[in-house]
Amino acid sequence: MSALETIAVATSFLAIWLTARRNMLCWPLNLVACALYFKLFLDVRLYADMVLQAVFGIGILYGWIAWSRNRHGPGAVEAAVGAAVEVMPLSLARALAGLVVGACGALAIGWFTSRHTDATLPWMDATLSSFSLVAQYWTARRHRENWLLWIAVDIAYVGMFLFKGLLLTAGLYAAMIGLAVIGYRDWRRTRRPGSPGDHATTKD
Repeated sequence: MSALETIAVATSFLAIWLTARRNMLCWPLNLVACALYFKLFLDVRLYADMVLQAVFGIGILYGWIAWSRNRHGPGAVEAAVGAAVEVMPLSLARALAGLVVGACGALAIGWFTSRHTDATLPWMDATLSSFSLVAQYWTARRHRENWLLWIAVDIAYVGMFLFKGLLLTAGLYAAMIGLAVIGYRDWRRTRRPGSPGDHATTKD
């Protein structure tokens, strides 16, 4: 347990909590957390997760912009969280497409890291990294189902980090499972655009 891991855990926890609350401050904090975990994963040779943090940085910028454009839609619960954004539905076709992309990414990343690097747990690392990107994209698109995918991914991450001796990070991901449950519950309570009671529509 290092000072770097401690700071990364605290920053990540706050960022995920703010994401669950649909608060715009989650994005800058997530950027800081990505930078911290990039260095941490480099130190412990989890290369897929290290690269994932860099890709997350791009995704975070995308999500920041996407949320900024949808802060005042008809589905926002602004009285509760101030800068909340509307939640958008995820079709079955798009959900399946996302999972297929995640599986293909896992195979590609796992093949590369297992053959060309000294990564530990290359296939598990690759699988979790790939599906984390899918979950991150769903978060940016404001689909409540992102939390269900995060729950599955975080459960597996807890086991991997325990194996790697990153006990504090394992604890963070265990707590993130609880935050994901809260996030899904809260996002599920919001109205979808076009639902009964809405009198305007917005473009996604």
